[in-house]
Amino acid sequence: MTADPAGSAGPADLLRRLCETTSAKLAGAELRERVAQVRASLDAPLRVAVAGAVSSGKSTLVNALLGLPVAPVDAGECTFVVTQYEYGEDDGRITIDLTDGGVAHSRLLPGHRLPAELGVEVARIRRLRVALNLPSLRTVTIVDTPGMNTVTASNEQAARSMLFGSGDEDDRAQAMIYVLRYVQKFDDTTLAEFRGLTDACGMSCVNTLAVLGQVDRRGDEDDPWPTARRLAAKGYQDLRTSVFDVVPVIGLLAETARACPPGADEFEALSRLAELDEDDLEDYLLDLNDFRSASDLPVPAETRHRLVERLHRYGIATAVGALREGGVKDAAALAAHLLKRSGYSSAGRAATGSVAAGIAHFARRADQLKALDAMTRLRAIARTPALGSDRATLDTLAAQLDENKPIATALGSLRIFAAAEALGRGTLVLNEGMTAELLRMARHDDPAEQLGLPPGAQKAEIAAEATTASMRWRTLAMMSEGRTGGHRARDVLTVLEDIVGEALAQERDRAGAGGGEPLPPAHVDRAAAEVLRLSPMVPADDRRALELLLAGSELATQLGAPPSAPRAEIAGYAAALAARFRVLTHRPLPIRQRRAAETLCETYEAIWSQCGQDGS
Repeated sequence: MTADPAGSAGPADLLRRLCETTSAKLAGAELRERVAQVRASLDAPLRVAVAGAVSSGKSTLVNALLGLPVAPVDAGECTFVVTQYEYGEDDGRITIDLTDGGVAHSRLLPGHRLPAELGVEVARIRRLRVALNLPSLRTVTIVDTPGMNTVTASNEQAARSMLFGSGDEDDRAQAMIYVLRYVQKFDDTTLAEFRGLTDACGMSCVNTLAVLGQVDRRGDEDDPWPTARRLAAKGYQDLRTSVFDVVPVIGLLAETARACPPGADEFEALSRLAELDEDDLEDYLLDLNDFRSASDLPVPAETRHRLVERLHRYGIATAVGALREGGVKDAAALAAHLLKRSGYSSAGRAATGSVAAGIAHFARRADQLKALDAMTRLRAIARTPALGSDRATLDTLAAQLDENKPIATALGSLRIFAAAEALGRGTLVLNEGMTAELLRMARHDDPAEQLGLPPGAQKAEIAAEATTASMRWRTLAMMSEGRTGGHRARDVLTVLEDIVGEALAQERDRAGAGGGEPLPPAHVDRAAAEVLRLSPMVPADDRRALELLLAGSELATQLGAPPSAPRAEIAGYAAALAARFRVLTHRPLPIRQRRAAETLCETYEAIWSQCGQDGS
């Protein structure tokens, strides 16, 4: 199979065709089925598993994600079973997949709640599949997993079994939200276990969101958010090569606001509490048992008990505070206030900082994440022992997925993801600055934000910053050439070069067609250029650059830029070429070739300096 050129087909499309071609050639039914499963996963919604320790608030968060009170938060049969919430027009239908391959059926109870008993022994249940007619589930399937007492997992199959019910490939999640208990700090053991679990499950910093739950349960703080945000920021620094983000949330408030908003009776009860003396109510809330049982409060004990179950101490306090301030006038406004105070979507439309932002990150990148997972699974299939024609077919599959083959290089949108995964796995080793640079590129979509520039930065500024960054990555790619780290560094370099090209093209369009009068060609030491152009030790791209330099009739075309390009654009091209030839000076070349590389590097740097000053 020959892949389409980069950009003409998305990564999922390329892999669909590869699956179809491979499956058609396989004789073994089991191998065909495995490839078919990969093919099907590319068309299915992204599978996002929600995992976490026992009593961490995991099922509460699932209900908040769904906007329905489906997942049970109390101990029961369903809390020990993997439950998959997927889109279906038959709202409420439960399909019970059994370990022996059989299937049973049930339905949700009124109010979208799972039944306490399923009519089947838990030991016989592989997973539940609950159909919900929710538009959000057309793109993302939510998988609620049993709570764990430890995150330790010794191998991939054990980890998948622990999280998803079995080690089978079709149980594989493509992204994960892991709910951590609220702690004062992440100790080394917890960090090591978490990294081991995500690695064993095929998760990385591009498809794992860590959620710091129950941030309101510290009784010594009236406002838990300053401490919670500091801890989440510190947690991200500790886990940044394993997670996309660490975000704090009060899951109970998010569940109440999104899944079962307060009714008129609860609004009335909180309004009565708001009329009490502030200090008196605060004293009652210090001990929730006293609050529930007190006989002199103007709200029935049953209602107070329900408020504690649905809001807890902080939720009651923040609701009462909002009512006293007069900003909340009805139950709908109260629900909106609770959602805001839960932190579920506190970052608004920002790319990071909240559960909602994390889910949006997964949804935007669904095709890329599915393609990344499909490549991993196809490479595993290609390593399967086989004989005869199937062995040849699997060898062809492996060759198609090789780092240097067209299909791998055409999956341009996965380059940053692959590099970030390699960073987490330790196959790409970076210094602190380049680590932060790569992770920033993985977390953001906007080129300015990817480069650490303010939103709305000028295109010329974006091009200049990306050009500077490309020098670092080109040096690393050359130094690690032939190794995994070199491949991944070149992936990042390619993305940066694309950013430069797009930014310069947009700047040129903004300024109008053309860049004015063509600039005269630069003087070139032709002997030095010929020495390098004829050397087999010089990369083909660099030899091509030298051919342009010798043949160009104007300065722009000497550098591979469009004819009559603006000076600022020419400076960007010259800077990138100077970085490329500076790398050559550090390679083990014969002395004559190294001196030629130094001469050419100086030529490009002189053009860069002159055009950069004039263009500014």
